[in-house]
Amino acid sequence: MKKLLTLTFGLALAFTGNVWAQTDSESVSYNQYGVKVDREELISEQRNNILTFESKNKQYRLWMDNRVQVDGAMFFGKNHSEYDKIGNNASIRRARLAIKARLPHNWYGEVDMDLADGKFELKDAIIQFDGIPNVSIKAGNFKEDFSMEQTTTSRYLTFMERPMVCKALVPSRHIGLQLSYLRNHFRATGGVFFQTVAGEEELTNVQDNNKDYGRNQGYSFTGKIGWMPYAKDRSWGLYVGAKGSYRTPKTEDAPADFGGMRFSTRNATSINRKKYLDTDVIPKVDHNLLYGFEGAAYYGPARIQSEWIRTTVNAEKANYNFGGWYVHASCLLFGGKQRFNTAEGEFTQPSRGRKWGDIELAARYDYLDLNNKDIYGGSGENFTLGLNYYVNNSVKIVLNYQYSNNDRYANGKGKLLVGHDADGKPTADYKKMVDPKGKGGISYHMLGLRLEVNF
Repeated sequence: MKKLLTLTFGLALAFTGNVWAQTDSESVSYNQYGVKVDREELISEQRNNILTFESKNKQYRLWMDNRVQVDGAMFFGKNHSEYDKIGNNASIRRARLAIKARLPHNWYGEVDMDLADGKFELKDAIIQFDGIPNVSIKAGNFKEDFSMEQTTTSRYLTFMERPMVCKALVPSRHIGLQLSYLRNHFRATGGVFFQTVAGEEELTNVQDNNKDYGRNQGYSFTGKIGWMPYAKDRSWGLYVGAKGSYRTPKTEDAPADFGGMRFSTRNATSINRKKYLDTDVIPKVDHNLLYGFEGAAYYGPARIQSEWIRTTVNAEKANYNFGGWYVHASCLLFGGKQRFNTAEGEFTQPSRGRKWGDIELAARYDYLDLNNKDIYGGSGENFTLGLNYYVNNSVKIVLNYQYSNNDRYANGKGKLLVGHDADGKPTADYKKMVDPKGKGGISYHMLGLRLEVNF
């Protein structure tokens, strides 16, 4: 009898415990680590073709931000075809995968990576706090707020590539901490930044400089102020800004090049891999000062944007000065409107004027000079015409024509062009066959096409 009572009590206790467990499981969830978690129903929808999940109280939001850009380009021109052949090609310019989240109590997180042409690179890895009125605090790997064209996301670029001065002189993504202030028509940012985090090459260089030589990462201080009168008027506006950056050499460079700085770029096309403008490594650099001005204006379908940027490199041998500028203008032809993002101080996605989309006509001139004293990195200019077809919120087709004209030093790492003597002066044959005035270097025409989808 005693055993029977014990067994009955045990079964009853087990049954009751099972009921409690079931009741508990219906109202409480645990993650894979056995930790009790909060639960909240989410609303799922597409917003301008972006998959989005959001809580009913709007405190939590998660969305995808993916992008594919397929580029092709062909090159032609007598100078190019006879003296420096450039291969026509196609490539996956960007294959971006990103997840972004707005979290409760004013927090934000983002992870963004690129798999273009099968090569992995980390882009943005961001932690951000927006809980202080008019102030935002950002940490992680992201673009330094220096150039409005550089910080503009690639999905909203007017042309296939950014101008040469941005690609050669302007910093892009680095690990750092940045504070931003925005109130009415005034915005200001300031931050401290360290090395680049991108792919295997940069990681290897950082690790080798650390473990083999015990070198510090290097650092940069970057700041910008901007003024936006009429910021509340969405139909037209004006923007002017000034920026500066103090920069020391970073350990993302190869150990053999550490302590130096190098400035180089292609002629604003990723298909042509040749870097005609290139200072090579300037050794024993203490720091460089980067500074410039930028401005923009828009009215209805039309916009204009320009930047002037210059750097002074403080090296042991001498101080060097390099710089350049660009200006571009565009207009939507079928009733669309230009849009300016006051929070970031840059243009964003324009509106379309027709159900079938809109077409934008654009023109740009950009110039870069990397010649100074005993460094002949070359100078060059691009004349670019663009035609953009905005099909819908996700699909964009870009057609660019570009004429690139370089001086005789723009041949990469100070190499002499064919037809130049040992002093870098063009020979009589070169003057006769390439440039009657004897002043030019490699020049060529490009026709480029981009197919883009954002989702």
